[in-house]
Amino acid sequence: MKNVFKILVYLLAVLLGYMLYSSIKEPIKFQAAKEARKAGVVKQLEDIRTTQEIYRAITGKFSGDFDTLTSVLRNGQIPFLVLTADPEFPDDPEKIIRDTTYSSAMDSLVTMGINLDSLRYVPFGEGKTFDIAADTLTYQSTLVNVVEVGTYYKDFMGKYADPKYGKYDQSYDPNKRIKFGDLTKPNISGSWDR
Repeated sequence: MKNVFKILVYLLAVLLGYMLYSSIKEPIKFQAAKEARKAGVVKQLEDIRTTQEIYRAITGKFSGDFDTLTSVLRNGQIPFLVLTADPEFPDDPEKIIRDTTYSSAMDSLVTMGINLDSLRYVPFGEGKTFDIAADTLTYQSTLVNVVEVGTYYKDFMGKYADPKYGKYDQSYDPNKRIKFGDLTKPNISGSWDR
């Protein structure tokens, strides 16, 4: 009987040790997964923001859908303003010649490592795509172009999309959006920058 009691105490100690180990390991795994997944999504949103800025340089406005965005970027030319000193007045900094040259948008994107084919897809999102919208609005008596692109944490957090993981991070909410831009004012900063 004494040996049975010792074995039960030993098994209980092992079980309690495993439960303690699991309770420490789970929040660490959650935080690591959250940071890695968020970093991938932020990188993709930064690439989309870059492509939207190039699109705006080509067309004068933002794109409200990925098909138009990728089509224009595959075929469009980015204008560049080139300023050179006037050869007739080389010592006068006020005398300059302005010229516009064009470069392939696709060449620039390849150089930056931006893949247009996967641009719309949320990393770790199992095929989900980013929400994208563009519009024009009057802001302080001026007509401005605005854009907003984003997704919800639940779209890329996989098994950690459950609200119960909020107990490990008070600011975590799977229904919170991560995005750049704003449809109510001219702003293309990212929510991760705040």
